[in-house]
Amino acid sequence: MIFQTLPFMFFNISGGEIVVILLLVIMFFGANRIPEIARGIGKGIREVRNATEDIKNEINKTSEGSDLKKFKDKVESEKKEIEEITGSIKRNKF
Repeated sequence: MIFQTLPFMFFNISGGEIVVILLLVIMFFGANRIPEIARGIGKGIREVRNATEDIKNEINKTSEGSDLKKFKDKVESEKKEIEEITGSIKRNKF
């Protein structure tokens, strides 16, 4: 249970704490540099998202034509055959 709440503990910030953080940012970087910093952070986040999408697409492309899909289809066909055979058999529960 502690592992489920652990990632959310870092984001447990109240409104007052956010105001203090914003004031500190303005004091250290100045009001003129904040838009530059925000743009840089936005570009970085966008690059990370694009990279993860590229990786997902590459994985999906390689798995579509590979033996994995053939194996999955074979397992599904065997599963259907087993269900057809065992469908008429009734089991007694003790």
